[in-house]
Amino acid sequence: MTQRDGKKQSSTPASTVPDGANPPRFYYKGNRLKQLRAFCYTVKFGTLTRAAEALYLSQPSVSLQLGALEAELGCSLIERRRRRVTLTHDGQVLYELARPLIEGLEGLDEAFLNQTRGSGHATLDIACGNSTIQYLLPDMVAAFRARRADVHLNLHNVTGTDGLALLRSDEVDFAVGSMLDVPHDLSYEALHHFDPLLITPLDHPLASKTEINLQDLSPFGLILPPKRLTTYRLVDLVFQKRKVPYHVAIEVGGWEVIKQYVAMGLGISIVTGMCIREADREQLAVRNLRSYFPQRSYGVVVRKGKVLSNDARAFIDLIRPGLFARRDGFESGHSER
Repeated sequence: MTQRDGKKQSSTPASTVPDGANPPRFYYKGNRLKQLRAFCYTVKFGTLTRAAEALYLSQPSVSLQLGALEAELGCSLIERRRRRVTLTHDGQVLYELARPLIEGLEGLDEAFLNQTRGSGHATLDIACGNSTIQYLLPDMVAAFRARRADVHLNLHNVTGTDGLALLRSDEVDFAVGSMLDVPHDLSYEALHHFDPLLITPLDHPLASKTEINLQDLSPFGLILPPKRLTTYRLVDLVFQKRKVPYHVAIEVGGWEVIKQYVAMGLGISIVTGMCIREADREQLAVRNLRSYFPQRSYGVVVRKGKVLSNDARAFIDLIRPGLFARRDGFESGHSER
C-alpha cells in the first residue's frame, strides 16, 4: 500500500510478519543510491536546503529520502540543530562508508574518459606553499611539462589551512607540503625529511661555538615566518616546552628573505634544511638543531575518496611511482607518516 507521505511500504501486513523476521523496508521514490546521495550531500553542505539545491530537488524530497534511509537502517543518522545538521555516531560511520562510493560514482564519467581517451586540454590543480613551489617542485614541474605540455598546470600558492580547505572542497586535485597532524579524512605520504637548522651570519658569536644549546639562542633576536605558519608555532612550542625565553626581532615571510636578513646581521633564524643550498653557506653559518627541534616532512596529501585523474597520477608518479595506486585515498583511519 502507499502512505500519504509518499513512502511505499511492503504490502505484507504487520500482523502476518513471522516472529524474528525482518521488519518491512521503506522506500521513497527511488533506490538506496538516491538515499545515500541525499544523505552525503546534506552532510557535505550542512543544511537540507543547500543539499536540495545541489541535487536539484525540493527540500521535502531530501528530507523524505533521509527519513527512508533512517527507517531502513533502524537508526538516527543526523540531528537538526537550528540551521545546520550534525551527524550522530551512526551517521558518522555511514558517512565514512558512503562518501567514497557516492563520489566515486559521480566521478566515474570523468575517470573513464581520462582512462580511455586521454586528458585532452585538462587542468591539474595542486595546492602548495611558497617554500614547496620554490624548493621542491621545480624539477617535477619541468618534467611534467615535458611529458604533458597540453595540460594546464595551476599551482595554488596557499598556506596549509587554506590548502586543506581547497582539498576538501575539490578545488584542487591534491596538495604537496608539510603536515604535523593528519586529519581523519585525508591521507598523507611523507616523501622528504629535512633537519631544522640554525643560521647566523659568518661572524656571529654562535658561528664558532662548538656545541649550541637552546639557551644559547635566548640573547639574540629571531627572524621567523608569520605566526600563522607552522614554523613559527613549532619554534614557539619547543621554547615554551623547555621553558627557555626567546624573542622575535623580525617576522617576515619567505625563506629567501629570511636568509638575506640573517646574512645582513639583522638576527638569527631557525629554518628547515630544504631551503639551504651550497651557495648559502658562503654567507651563512649553518648548525643542525635536530636535538631540539623535530624534522619536517614534506609529501603528498589527498582527500580520502578522491578519484585521481590520469594527469594527477602522472604528476604524483614523478614524485614517487605508484604512490596511492592501490588505495586511491579510499581507506579509513590515519595514514602512516
